[in-house]
Amino acid sequence: MSKPRVGLALCGSYCTYDKLFNELPELAEKYDIIPIMSDTAAHTDSRFGKAEDFKGRLTALTGHPVAETVVDAEPLGPSAPMDALIIAPCTGNTLAKLAAGITDSAVTMAAKAHLRNGRPLIIAFSTNDGLSGSAKNIGELLNRKGYYFVPFRQDDFAKKPRSLASDFSLIGETLEAALCGKQLQPIIL
Repeated sequence: MSKPRVGLALCGSYCTYDKLFNELPELAEKYDIIPIMSDTAAHTDSRFGKAEDFKGRLTALTGHPVAETVVDAEPLGPSAPMDALIIAPCTGNTLAKLAAGITDSAVTMAAKAHLRNGRPLIIAFSTNDGLSGSAKNIGELLNRKGYYFVPFRQDDFAKKPRSLASDFSLIGETLEAALCGKQLQPIIL
């Protein structure tokens, strides 16, 4: 019996990559993970690591090459559908693009291609303006059919009082609930 096929799309919130990679081995045991990276994630080195190293880790853990262009991601809807798509980390920039229907990266194309199949899109975001500029987009997507959120909280209320981040340890539980058409509760931790 084949494993459910799940896309995993990474945006440029590099400080959360360790949390994501901690969850990935368990996810890869249960699901056939298809890795996707935004252009920024796929090509930008940061103080948290080199883009090529992250791509290499994704490929090694999933057994699949990383889709990193719009052209790479487009077939993930019509000809190579997935059972679910997780965007983790999803930045405030990508939240805004999803809310506005903008398709200009591998991640947003994967989301668009995936959603047309009526299957769940799971958002695990990390954004410094979750309680300011991105709040409207979070609210917009929370009300859309097919979108499911990994539960979130303020990640550092003392130093970054408007910052919100999903609890990446709940990605697997959120995915399981979403595959059954349910939002994992509570959404706000």
